[in-house]
Amino acid sequence: MNEGVQTFPGQAGTTVLATQRNRVLRNTYWLLALSMVPTVLGAWIGVQTGIASMMSPGIGLIVFMVGAFGFMFAIERNKNSAAGVPLLLAFTFFMGVMLSRLLGVVLATSGPGTVMMAFGGTAAIFFTMASLSSIVKRDLSQMGKFLTIGAVMLMVALIANFFIQSSALMITLSVLGMGIFSAFILYDLKRVQDGYETNYITATLGVYLSIYNVFQFLLALVGIGGNDD
Repeated sequence: MNEGVQTFPGQAGTTVLATQRNRVLRNTYWLLALSMVPTVLGAWIGVQTGIASMMSPGIGLIVFMVGAFGFMFAIERNKNSAAGVPLLLAFTFFMGVMLSRLLGVVLATSGPGTVMMAFGGTAAIFFTMASLSSIVKRDLSQMGKFLTIGAVMLMVALIANFFIQSSALMITLSVLGMGIFSAFILYDLKRVQDGYETNYITATLGVYLSIYNVFQFLLALVGIGGNDD
């Protein structure tokens, strides 16, 4: 007589799904950590060479938009191939270089302490959202469309402020941007944990962009905003 562990219909399938979700989440965290290396390297090279500052603000915006969307398109096209990870890492290097213009301004006006403050604040926000994603049991899949609408409206406002050059509006948009992209971190990680996102490269790309934007807005808020007379 067999005295093995009794199983119930669907139990094995549930275990497999849970294992798959944990693997995707684990790979997402590892790739996210790895992606910070080329980002920091790109930012350092950008600050040292001033390559981003050599471009006029208008040209810089065009290069950023074309480069960022071009990389994201290529990453999504190759997310299931061996080229996916190298493309993602190349993208994060590019994003680091593009961030160097803002970093250079903040370092010149506020010093490295402000950059470290923004980095620490971003890390605290990420760990808070990551913890919430494992605690919250509610399905947050419907939250995505509202966050997307908010992000599009924010982008339109930022482009408008590029011509208006209002410090007060920039501070307001920075606060809103931090809120929107902090929520995006929670949303993207919850999608992995709930099984809606099964590709760790896509998951990493989404979380990386949110962290990048949170850091950028926080840096503008505590750096440029804090030095506005």
